[in-house]
Order: sequence, then C-alpha cells, then structure tokens
Amino acid sequence: MAKTSANEAADLQRQTLRKEGGQWLKTMRESCNMSQRELAEKIDVGYYTFVSQIEAGRGRIPAERYQVWADALGMNAREFVRDLMKFYEPSTYDILFGNEAA
Repeated sequence: MAKTSANEAADLQRQTLRKEGGQWLKTMRESCNMSQRELAEKIDVGYYTFVSQIEAGRGRIPAERYQVWADALGMNAREFVRDLMKFYEPSTYDILFGNEAA
C-alpha cells in the first residue's frame, strides 16, 4: 500500500512538472509571436494539436526532436535541452547542473 502511495505521489509530481514544462514551451512560442499552427509547421508535424498536447502537459517532446524544436523557437539547442530537462528529467538535471543553472 505504501508503494502505491509513493507511486501516486511520483506520478502527480511528474504530471505537475510536465504541465509546467508545457507552460514554459508555450511562453517560448508566444515570445516568438507564433501560433501553435505555425510552430507545428516549423517542426514538421501534421497537426497543431500535437503542440497543444505538449503545452498542456499531456505529452513530451521526443528527444530526437529537441534540435528541431530549439531551431523553431530560435533557441540554442543546448540551452533548450537544459531548460527542458528541468521538467522532463529533474533528477538528471540536478545531478548535472545543481543550482548553477537556476
């Protein structure tokens, strides 16, 4: 039973971080004055709803697409991945960067 509670807490934290990551991505997109549809075209996905799902925290960007997203948002790919890692892989982010990139 305790494992279930721990798993539920971990799932909730993951969902929360994914939503925060989606909000960060939305902010980056909006700072480029781009619609979801325009971003979808730049990253070569057929449906803008994919962008919507990512921004809502219901999905995540596949790692092999990080460069494409960074380019579309006018960001340095290394900085894009580092910032995204805060939301997608927080434990790895903490090991690699700790408080230095905060």
